[in-house]
Amino acid sequence: MPSKRIITGVDIGTNTVRVVITEYTGTLGLPHILGVGKAESRGLRHGYITNIADTVRSVRAAVEEAEKTSGIRIREAYLSVGGVGLEGVQTTGAAIISRADSEIGDNDVERAHRACEQNLTNSANKKILHTIPVEYTIDGKRVYGRPSGMRGLKLEAKCLIITCLDQHLNDMIRAVEEAGIEPIDACASPIAASFVALTKAQKMAGCILANIGAETLSIVVYEEGIPVSLEVFPIGSTDITNDIALGLKIPLEEAEAIKLGHGGHQFPKRKLNDIILSRLEDMFNLVIAHLKKIGKHELLPAGIILTGGGSGIETIEDFARVAMRLPSKIPLINFDFASNQKTKKQIKDTSWFVAYGLAIWGVTNDRTGLSGGDQILARIKESFGNLVKQLLP
Repeated sequence: MPSKRIITGVDIGTNTVRVVITEYTGTLGLPHILGVGKAESRGLRHGYITNIADTVRSVRAAVEEAEKTSGIRIREAYLSVGGVGLEGVQTTGAAIISRADSEIGDNDVERAHRACEQNLTNSANKKILHTIPVEYTIDGKRVYGRPSGMRGLKLEAKCLIITCLDQHLNDMIRAVEEAGIEPIDACASPIAASFVALTKAQKMAGCILANIGAETLSIVVYEEGIPVSLEVFPIGSTDITNDIALGLKIPLEEAEAIKLGHGGHQFPKRKLNDIILSRLEDMFNLVIAHLKKIGKHELLPAGIILTGGGSGIETIEDFARVAMRLPSKIPLINFDFASNQKTKKQIKDTSWFVAYGLAIWGVTNDRTGLSGGDQILARIKESFGNLVKQLLP
């Protein structure tokens, strides 16, 4: 009989802390959701912690709710890392093959990856979360797949290096530890969301995932099954709420409801649409500028996939299609709830994708005896192999 594992994801967002407790039986398929919990985030701004004590209380509240709905006491979890300090940069590195028969070994591949990390510029105060190989060449010729076992004199690698602010990661670890949870590992929020939101076909054809949070817009671009670019912008759905409140002279709570299509019939529809579309235009212009920068504008056949709380805005799918000149889609909620109907009712939108994606990430991220916040920093740099397993088609 396959052994069962309890895997928990903790997503500390600017607006909400979300916790998903799952069970994985070791068989094919997704982890079963046993319970979920959420609490209003406090002590965060644009995804980074400004008051640890407030954040600890928010994490505790979300964890307690998840434990209550699942009937399970959790002691460890996988964390998401987001915010404006998160970024992805492509670098190159090379390794000279030293074996007499010129056969490339795993150690040579690892040396090429480490060379990519060493060639990362402006790395002060940053921590490497993931090193993801994008392309390999042997003696100047591109090769497909892992180069181990092939022959050549020089192996070159192009990698996407995903980093976050060192202090931000340390604060996240501290907040979770003080809430009574041992952090196992950390994953970039857009990558975690992609495990849930994107299909294999979309990632292979080429697509962009746009996760619209409260105060940040996170994007990750996929081609040939792997992420090739990642960026976070300091703009989010809260900006739309504020615009509606100012434009219509109404309280923030009412503006939030109107943004999501609940009410607002007493206001001129054209004026409301102009307010919302103006801010959405700002967001998608940032995305377009990024795609132009990396040479992928209007060149992603699977289009743009929208997630996060901001994806609940009415007409956003149609607006994205027109603005981006690409197919656009809001993915369906397709979680495995393990017959827990109460939990199923609590998960109503794509804002849960990051927390559930962390559980999927945890399936292949086996423990090696490391534990605690001091160990996670070392473990992060060792975990990219498991990430690549999840990303490969």
